[in-house]
Amino acid sequence: MSVLDALWEDRDVRFDVSSQQMKTRPGEVLIDCLDSIEDTKGNNGDRGRLLVTNLRIIWHSLALPRVNLSIGYNCILNITTRTANSGDMERKQNYQDFITNTDTAYETSKMYRDFKLRSALIQNKQLRLLPQEHVYDKINGVWNLSSDQRSIKIRDSKFGLALVIESSQQSGGYVLGFKIDPVEKLQESVKEINSLHKVYSASPIFGVDYEMEEKPQPLEALTVEQIQDDVEIDSDDHTDAFVAYFADGNKQQDREPVFSEELGLAIEKLKDGFTLQGLWEVMS
Repeated sequence: MSVLDALWEDRDVRFDVSSQQMKTRPGEVLIDCLDSIEDTKGNNGDRGRLLVTNLRIIWHSLALPRVNLSIGYNCILNITTRTANSGDMERKQNYQDFITNTDTAYETSKMYRDFKLRSALIQNKQLRLLPQEHVYDKINGVWNLSSDQRSIKIRDSKFGLALVIESSQQSGGYVLGFKIDPVEKLQESVKEINSLHKVYSASPIFGVDYEMEEKPQPLEALTVEQIQDDVEIDSDDHTDAFVAYFADGNKQQDREPVFSEELGLAIEKLKDGFTLQGLWEVMS
């Protein structure tokens, strides 16, 4: 699978992602790091850190970095401010303008990341180049065999051998065909396009150009070490078990009774992943 096929960072909202998914992907750049930030909706009072990249916003708890949130810019409909009950009321800095500007930079650069048909690419018979875009070659005498209906290769068609470009399912799964004569020219074009695609995939340009005066540390330096410390934290798992059982209070029916050798009596069957010892520790 191509590195671009796996692009999810700007298109998904994910909770409690792994340390690997918190790392920047090729082409993703950390724009700024904001400390002493709380997730007032899901983790009120838990001090954390907000990491703003050119593809998404990441929040993670400082005490327990595996508690985190990844929000892709493509999922954002609106950005506003509101008054919330916070455990850190002394800190009242408004980051709305900064995040809004970053999101605007993302919205105005979708040509870098999306598949476009019939868009305004030509002006005065010249290709309108995007910032950081370069023309490497011009191939004349190319017939477009495509109709409006992923990889780059040569395929036999009713017009003979043709250059075929298949787009990813994310972009609509289009199949585009181009007739290039002679065959030697077709072979050279396919080789050149594949080489450029390979180079681009290693370090793609996503188009979000937003820089701060002070450069933040790399994302890995801000998160990986914290996540490794998570191995030593054990007591918080008890709270997770308590919350899971508390949320189960509105169940429609009791689970089947089973005999517990540990207690010497029949008890309701525990939910998967829980033990009696773990529940006793919740109460201690």
